[in-house]
Amino acid sequence: MIMKPAAKEKPSILKSALLGLAVGGFAISAQAQQPEPDGYAGATAWEPPAENTNFETTYESQLLKNSYQLVTDGARSGEGYFSADGGRFVYQAEMPGNPFYQIYLMDLASGDTNMVSTGIGLTTCSWIHPTLDRVMYASTHEDPNALTKQAEEIAIRESGEDRPYGWDYDPYYDIYVADSDGGNLVNLTNVMGYDAEGSYSPDGSKILFASNREAYTRSLSKAEQALLDDDASYFMDLYVMNADGSNVQQLTFSPGYDGGPFYNKEGTKILWRRFNPDGNSAEIWTADSDGSNQRQLTANAMVNWGPYFHPSGDYIIYSSNLLGHANFELFMIDPEGLNDPVR
Repeated sequence: MIMKPAAKEKPSILKSALLGLAVGGFAISAQAQQPEPDGYAGATAWEPPAENTNFETTYESQLLKNSYQLVTDGARSGEGYFSADGGRFVYQAEMPGNPFYQIYLMDLASGDTNMVSTGIGLTTCSWIHPTLDRVMYASTHEDPNALTKQAEEIAIRESGEDRPYGWDYDPYYDIYVADSDGGNLVNLTNVMGYDAEGSYSPDGSKILFASNREAYTRSLSKAEQALLDDDASYFMDLYVMNADGSNVQQLTFSPGYDGGPFYNKEGTKILWRRFNPDGNSAEIWTADSDGSNQRQLTANAMVNWGPYFHPSGDYIIYSSNLLGHANFELFMIDPEGLNDPVR
């Protein structure tokens, strides 16, 4: 999975200084919309994990078998998801001639692959409809400056300029749905702000996604505007809408990034990653599908990432750098968080 953090690097001095000014005001705004505001991703300071047999690597041979690389073309690829029937695989990849990710669909039986997105602008976060021959993804191709930005990125890379990795929360990202060959493309969100990280409900009737649109649709204080300029992910929350883009509802109201949400097999629960307001760490949370009964499962002050329900419902798999800042490993935890995670 491609990392999209406000937490890859330590927060800027500007952001740290502004958080004390803006968090309180933002919480008041949230309370006006929701009687009981969300919690924060709380954790104590990080400490090296104590000796724990759950972290032994002997489990790997029992839990992960027949591993092999699916995508070998292009400079890099990620955000790969299987179709509901397991026959197809959708992902984003950076291919020669285009510095930005595009969306590709692979038939796992034949290995045949086709591009679904337009080839213009940034794309991310694709998902195959569970019953229809349709693919959802986020894209900035309707940004009036999309081609200019693409050319600028090519020039920067050709110059050899060294830059740290960072995800672009471009406000022109919208969520689209298209046929599997890229035809009949429809914009489902069509509002200013980063709309992405979408997934279908098991029956295909709903789309769960992440957005910072709220920061673009209301008047921000000076402190909030500075936060948005410094780190647009701070305003990210979870939303749900009908599969045709109608009936958009906000589910979370927490300062700091909420994103990467998915449903369980029954469509009754959701889970996601929630960064603390300063963007230093992310924890795994679950809730009912309407956003109620939120529950924090991890609290290790590290980056816990990409959670997903196992179809059995018995456990959640996720990635974490608990064992070292640059070392992401896979862990399992029960859906209630009652037991220690297993590596």
